[in-house]
Amino acid sequence: MQRILGIDPGSRITGYGIVDAGIGKVVFVSCGVIKTTVSYPLANRLNEIFEGINEVIQLHNPDVAAVEEVFMARNAGAALKLGQARGAAVVAAMQNGLGVNDYSAKKVKRAVVGYGQAEKAQVQHMIKALLGLSAEPSSDAADALAVAICHANHQLL
Repeated sequence: MQRILGIDPGSRITGYGIVDAGIGKVVFVSCGVIKTTVSYPLANRLNEIFEGINEVIQLHNPDVAAVEEVFMARNAGAALKLGQARGAAVVAAMQNGLGVNDYSAKKVKRAVVGYGQAEKAQVQHMIKALLGLSAEPSSDAADALAVAICHANHQLL
């Protein structure tokens, strides 16, 4: 079994999801979000993301990380902030010795829903079903779990 940390980066909320994956099997370990302090300058929020991902890694000891790529948003400023949040998460993973794998949002959605244009609610529903959860995780945590499952599908299954 390989422990996979999935990350859905965001400058306000970064989702994380951890699964154990083996041939034909994916098991839920943990998920949650790192909420940054919106009133803080961006540099401080990036540090909160970095520290939060470090904490998750220290607690769960994953073998590898998978991160959703930045999509080109309508707003260039938002895309830049998202890219910086993603960078903070990637550096945290790398500083902890994890390999980092990148997946587009379309590829992630295709891996769990079967459709690259799936809505967030569809991803949440499928994550609950695929992992046998008692409730749907938040959309950010579900997206992160979807990234981890996407990596499992592409590397192990």
